[in-house]
Amino acid sequence: MSTSTTDAVYPRPVLGQMPPYAAGKPPAVIEGLTAYKLSSNENPFGPVPAVVDVIRRYAESGQTCRYPETTCSALRGRIGETFGVEPDDVVAGAGSLGALMQIISTFAGAGEDGQKDEVIFAWRSFEAYPIVVRAAGAQDVQVPLTADHRHDLEAMTAAITDRTRVILLCTPNNPTGPSLSTAEVEGFLATVPPHIMVVIDEAYIEFNRASDAVDGVDVYRRYPNVVVLRTFSKAHGLANLRVGYSISRPEITQYLRVMATPFAVSSLAEQAAMASLDHLDEVQERVQRVVDERERVVASLRELGFEVPQSEGNFFWLPLGERTPELVDAAGSQALSVRGFGTEGARVSVGEVEANDRLLRMMSEFGVR
Repeated sequence: MSTSTTDAVYPRPVLGQMPPYAAGKPPAVIEGLTAYKLSSNENPFGPVPAVVDVIRRYAESGQTCRYPETTCSALRGRIGETFGVEPDDVVAGAGSLGALMQIISTFAGAGEDGQKDEVIFAWRSFEAYPIVVRAAGAQDVQVPLTADHRHDLEAMTAAITDRTRVILLCTPNNPTGPSLSTAEVEGFLATVPPHIMVVIDEAYIEFNRASDAVDGVDVYRRYPNVVVLRTFSKAHGLANLRVGYSISRPEITQYLRVMATPFAVSSLAEQAAMASLDHLDEVQERVQRVVDERERVVASLRELGFEVPQSEGNFFWLPLGERTPELVDAAGSQALSVRGFGTEGARVSVGEVEANDRLLRMMSEFGVR
């Protein structure tokens, strides 16, 4: 049976306005070189041994044919014990991105008057932000970063309108690296009307060593309109299992639970996340190894003359402008993949020592112009 163009199925018009999500590419395979992926901010050391044991036991249990408990009550309880929050304040999601999608789809979209709600965030920041916002039917409002690659909080305040429903703060900021201080965030919150939700995205908080860094959990306790996002993908090495969560007041979580995707977090992911929380000392040891490597590599790059903003994540930013594609190609020729952002710059994940050393040798040859 033929189908005419008038019978064709068409997607929502918003799809034509959504930028595609560009995941970090795997490295090229080059003979004689071990390939390293430095493009997706993964933890090169993986999960702690106790988590590996949980995964092995689960694989042997035959439980993959069973649905998970949909509210992740056990994990929420463990998160509550670990961070001193009420389990009912925690809503699990498929990574912090899944948790963010729940938030945006619940609190922003096309208004009843036909006008789009607005979501403000710094730019450049996490590239999924405009995708999530537009998919929900809302309008993203992108506020350029400062010259030193930080959130321009004063400009973000100025961007607030009567259509603003949500503001996203990414700290440490992905992909540029700087984090927000407690004083900065509290000063900003003083300028935000209390009916506007402020989401503090802390996907990389475990790598943050800034002495004045904001702690979203502390802030949410004092500000009813604050929601915190965290994940097990980065520091805990569980990126493939997709488990993250938000923390907020009951007057917010009651709606998030309605919009939460049923069974988004598998039983395996829940058990692995709990085992990782039970061995936080080992997780923190691995995180510190990444931080030490970050500091070593960044210091070496600065010695070579490169501009590298202060990063508090497990990555760093090279604002190379027009030379960005050249760097991506140069890394690829050394079996290293890095994440280029057009002609703005490149984000490089901190990897294994051998990978970092090879990157530094490459950057020495790449040189500053």
